[in-house]
Amino acid sequence: MAVPKKKTSKSRRNMRRSHHALKPVAYNECPNCGELKRPHHVCPSCGQYAGREIVAETAQVA
Repeated sequence: MAVPKKKTSKSRRNMRRSHHALKPVAYNECPNCGELKRPHHVCPSCGQYAGREIVAETAQVA
Protein backbone atom coordinates (compact mmCIF):
# COMPACT_ATOMS: atom_id res chain seq x y z
CA MET A 1 0.00 0.00 0.00
CA ALA A 2 1.32 3.46 -0.89
CA VAL A 3 2.06 5.62 2.13
CA PRO A 4 3.57 9.14 2.04
CA LYS A 5 7.21 9.17 3.15
CA LYS A 6 7.08 12.76 4.44
CA LYS A 7 4.36 15.00 5.81
CA THR A 8 3.01 17.51 3.27
CA SER A 9 3.52 21.01 4.67
CA LYS A 10 0.61 23.45 4.99
CA SER A 11 2.28 25.71 2.43
CA ARG A 12 2.61 22.98 -0.20
CA ARG A 13 -0.91 21.70 0.46
CA ASN A 14 -2.41 25.19 0.16
CA MET A 15 -0.43 25.99 -3.01
CA ARG A 16 -1.86 22.85 -4.60
CA ARG A 17 -5.39 23.83 -3.57
CA SER A 18 -5.06 27.43 -4.80
CA HIS A 19 -6.16 26.37 -8.30
CA HIS A 20 -9.50 25.18 -6.89
CA ALA A 21 -10.58 28.69 -5.85
CA LEU A 22 -13.73 30.12 -7.42
CA LYS A 23 -13.20 32.74 -10.11
CA PRO A 24 -14.98 36.10 -9.78
CA VAL A 25 -18.10 36.51 -11.91
CA ALA A 26 -17.45 38.54 -15.07
CA TYR A 27 -19.55 41.54 -16.06
CA ASN A 28 -19.51 43.67 -19.21
CA GLU A 29 -21.07 47.03 -19.99
CA CYS A 30 -24.24 46.93 -22.09
CA PRO A 31 -23.58 48.82 -25.36
CA ASN A 32 -27.18 50.09 -25.42
CA CYS A 33 -27.82 51.43 -21.90
CA GLY A 34 -24.39 51.22 -20.20
CA GLU A 35 -25.54 49.02 -17.30
CA LEU A 36 -23.45 46.03 -16.19
CA LYS A 37 -24.61 42.66 -17.53
CA ARG A 38 -23.28 39.12 -17.77
CA PRO A 39 -21.53 38.30 -21.05
CA HIS A 40 -23.72 36.40 -23.56
CA HIS A 41 -26.88 37.21 -21.56
CA VAL A 42 -29.83 39.51 -22.20
CA CYS A 43 -29.40 42.88 -20.47
CA PRO A 44 -31.73 42.92 -17.44
CA SER A 45 -32.33 46.69 -17.59
CA CYS A 46 -33.02 47.31 -21.30
CA GLY A 47 -33.78 43.78 -22.60
CA GLN A 48 -31.39 43.87 -25.55
CA TYR A 49 -28.96 41.20 -26.77
CA ALA A 50 -26.55 41.59 -29.72
CA GLY A 51 -28.21 44.86 -30.78
CA ARG A 52 -31.75 43.43 -30.92
CA GLU A 53 -34.61 43.90 -28.47
CA ILE A 54 -35.36 40.48 -27.01
CA VAL A 55 -37.57 41.43 -24.05
CA ALA A 56 -40.06 44.30 -24.29
CA GLU A 57 -39.41 47.00 -21.67
CA THR A 58 -43.01 46.96 -20.43
CA ALA A 59 -42.96 43.20 -19.77
CA GLN A 60 -39.82 43.27 -17.61
CA VAL A 61 -39.91 42.42 -13.93
CA ALA A 62 -37.68 44.61 -11.77
